[in-house]
Amino acid sequence: MLYKTSFLFSPALFLVLLSSCKFRQKADMIVHHAKIYTVDDNFSQAEAMAIRDGRIIAIGRNDDILKEYESDKMEDAGGKTIFPGFIDAHAHFVGYGFSLQRVNLVGTNSWDEVTGRCTDFAKGLQPGQWLTGRGWDQNDWTVKEFPVNDKLNELFPDRPVLITRIDGHAAIANQKALELAGIKPGDKIEGGEIEVKNGKLTGILVDNAVDLVSNKVPAPTDAEAKEALMDAQRNCFAVGLTGVHDCGLDHDAVEKIQKLQQSGDLKMRMYVMLSDAKKNFDWAFKNGKIKTDRLTVSGFKVYADGALGSRGACLLQPYSDKPGWGGFLLSSPAHFDSVANIIYARGWQMCTHAIGDSGNRTILYIYAKYLKGKNDLRWRIEHAQVVNQNDFKLFGENNIIPSVQPTHGTSDMYWAADRLGNERVKGAYAYQQLLKENNWIPLGTDFPVEDISTFRTFFAAVVRQDAKGFPAGGFQVENALTREQTIRGMTIWAAKAAFEEKQKGSLEKGKFADFIILDTDLMNCANDAILKTNVLATYINGEKVYQK
Repeated sequence: MLYKTSFLFSPALFLVLLSSCKFRQKADMIVHHAKIYTVDDNFSQAEAMAIRDGRIIAIGRNDDILKEYESDKMEDAGGKTIFPGFIDAHAHFVGYGFSLQRVNLVGTNSWDEVTGRCTDFAKGLQPGQWLTGRGWDQNDWTVKEFPVNDKLNELFPDRPVLITRIDGHAAIANQKALELAGIKPGDKIEGGEIEVKNGKLTGILVDNAVDLVSNKVPAPTDAEAKEALMDAQRNCFAVGLTGVHDCGLDHDAVEKIQKLQQSGDLKMRMYVMLSDAKKNFDWAFKNGKIKTDRLTVSGFKVYADGALGSRGACLLQPYSDKPGWGGFLLSSPAHFDSVANIIYARGWQMCTHAIGDSGNRTILYIYAKYLKGKNDLRWRIEHAQVVNQNDFKLFGENNIIPSVQPTHGTSDMYWAADRLGNERVKGAYAYQQLLKENNWIPLGTDFPVEDISTFRTFFAAVVRQDAKGFPAGGFQVENALTREQTIRGMTIWAAKAAFEEKQKGSLEKGKFADFIILDTDLMNCANDAILKTNVLATYINGEKVYQK
């Protein structure tokens, strides 16, 4: 009898043992013993994740993941912090790459320093080759006025020179460049200014006038374009960016991006807005939207006005520091309306640069005409920098998305009140107020207008001070974002602004394995540790594309 009982229970015991020792599923990589901020709906934390074919197949506790999955590639994070890869919701990736090949004028403290850097850079150029660069800002100088081109004419009589202000909305050209563009005193252009003093061209060009000269600069070769994009990608990976929204490209740049992605050289995920130009509309509507794992092209970038720093932003009332001058729109309202009509009819996304309160109001009213209340078209206003208090509600009423760049606030805070006055400035850089309209807000940098650093973005959004702690208590701190809101703005909300929140922006099952490992926990560190944070590794599709 005992023998029979033993025999009867043996198969059952065998099945139990088999069930408890079942084969683990195979993963391409397992990341474990980490502090993972998933940025899911609950902003939950995890310890480990399994990855296969470039996507997350499981995420949760160490014990559960290690019990269920095995891999030949085990990554022990050693307790380090992991976030979804950051996504810059407003940048100029291609332009930034090319800026690395040109004279860098960021941080110059005087016009003499600008011309000195130009002189040094020109030593490496061929005779007669264009000298181009970007980054000067007269607001950083002792004399806070636009320069004149006399010194450039003296230094470079036979070499055309075009150097652009930090915001890209103003530039100075020497006489040689002006001659090649055929510009003469008294010439006019809609949406731009050709500055003349005492009957003479100063070389200063504002907004649309810059194009008159920049269109004469020779196009880059394919080799130069590849070098620029590879340089931009390398620097983006180093600051934890796995995706960027490139705001305003021509279709030929998109074709170069496609080739480099297809060859495997360009791994960066990109959402591209085509520039408002007939050639781009024709190309887009002929070829249709582009949607691959690494490239999305489904929107257009339109330009309402210029920048506050160059006084090209269009204001409802004159500038406080320039009576009688209110800036200007870059095109007529009728043009913006016609573009909105075309984009709406074709089902594309409209994304419009608007800085001044008049520029924002113009675009908000036009958007509202077509959107007609609640919708999910996610039309965007890029910057939404100065908004009249009566107009904030239009964002929420029509689900218009403000796409903002926190470092603009901390870059402009030294002189913004001078431009706008103490009352009007309260509606500027109002990120918390804008957030409340739709309960989400994508964040970016606008690099190379601002520094590419994602940690500067985080610091500016949360602390609203410069690196030296100015101003005490923060700039208009009532509009600071919380740390969670900021991380969402740099990840899932940035993805959502491109209709990509189901593929990326959070670390959840089924999404791309795009993540970064940091040496600092941004959610819990002291304020003074934020800017010292380093990216230890960046992954796209589970592939390590950067390691410190």
